[in-house]
Order: sequence, then structure tokens, then C-alpha cells
Amino acid sequence: MKVEAVNYSVSGLNCQGQLVYEETRTVRPLLLMAPNWLGIVPNATDVARQLAGDRYIVFVADMYGEGKRPTGKENPMEFLAGLMKDAGETRRRIVAAFDTMLKETEKRDLGDRRKRAAIGYCFGGANVLDLARAGADVQAVVSMHGSLATPLPAKKGEVKAAVLVVHGAADPIAPKAERDALEAEMDAAGARWAMLMWGGVVHAFTDPPANRPGAAVYHEPTTRHGYNLAHNFIADAFAGRI
Repeated sequence: MKVEAVNYSVSGLNCQGQLVYEETRTVRPLLLMAPNWLGIVPNATDVARQLAGDRYIVFVADMYGEGKRPTGKENPMEFLAGLMKDAGETRRRIVAAFDTMLKETEKRDLGDRRKRAAIGYCFGGANVLDLARAGADVQAVVSMHGSLATPLPAKKGEVKAAVLVVHGAADPIAPKAERDALEAEMDAAGARWAMLMWGGVVHAFTDPPANRPGAAVYHEPTTRHGYNLAHNFIADAFAGRI
């Protein structure tokens, strides 16, 4: 599995994403991956490898810029607060990552660039929803235990992507009020959307080390079924069946 560091810039930030792909299978759909609040750490690269190994060419977005990433000791919500409130900036950053994925795969003659999707986890779930809200030319976006609220909701006709949210019903990071608001937003925007809810499941259910009862706990069934649905949802979006 090849992992290439890719430098790009946005809003004056020098960013470094990762292009991850199986060198012997280069004609595959493109998948933008937005990692959780920790950004591009070894665990995120491992997830990208797993996704690429299955069926995609993956580009991992850098939402912070070099030298501005968290150490992991911060309070996540405090660290992210400013960026999450600045919807314009977060959208510029995820769109820049998406554009970089298209540019760099074209440069290397990698992938089927007619097929473009995105998946995000935690803060990254918010990022890929913002990619859809920005009207990016992406066929599907998938939020896994993502943040759902936005100060800048999509307007009618702006969302081109099919949107899938896989979420825990007991997630304290994005509780029912935020899920209801997203549903209303997607309906008002005329979006094609779906939401898979798991009762009793909290945040970070795809992350095996997560073990903070009531807040963030790994849940294998949700992860397994969530990924199965995500891959099928993306494939249907590529085929125009959603």
C-alpha cells in the first residue's frame, strides 16, 4: 500500500494531506477522507489504508495545516470551537482538500475521477457534510458519528451529493436536536439523504480504543453494518440509483 504526502495550501495555511492507494489497482473510485479531531495521525492513516485496500483511492484531508494540529491532550470541543463556528473557513479547507485530490490523482493518472465520494469521522463528519453544503461536485458523502450542527445551513438546490449519516442515538456530541435540525436542513435543501441510527450507541463507535462510557465507546456491530451501508450507498450514488 502506497502512502504519499501531498502538500497544498488554503487560506494561507500550508497543509499536508495523504494519498493512499494500492499500486496494482489504480483504477478505482476516489474517496476523500476527513479524519476525526486529531487529524492525520497514524490511526487515521491505518483507516485510510483499510478503505483503499477494499475498494478506493483515498485522499486524507489536513484540516489544520502543518504546525497547527492538536497534540491530543486538548479538550476537543474547546480546540475545535473557533473553526466549527467559522463555516466559511471549514468549507474552504475541505473543498481545497477535495480539489487537491482531483488534481493530484489526475497528475498521477490514478483512479476513476468520474466517481467521487467522501467519508468523515467525528469532526471529519462535519467536514464532509460541509463539502456537500458547499455544493461540491461529489456524488456521495458519509458522516460517521459526525458533528451535525452548522451556523450556515444549505439552501435549496445547493446539495448535489447524496448524504448518509451513520450515528449513535445516545451520542452526546450531536444529540437528537442536532439530528432533527439536519433532517430539516436536508429536506429544505431538497437533498437526497438517509440516516442510520443505533439505539444506545454513543460517539466514536468506529474507533477501537474509544472507551469512555456514556461519551465515546467502540461498537463493533454499528461499525460493521455502518461500513456495509456506506459502501453500498456510495456505489448506488455512483450508479445513479439514489
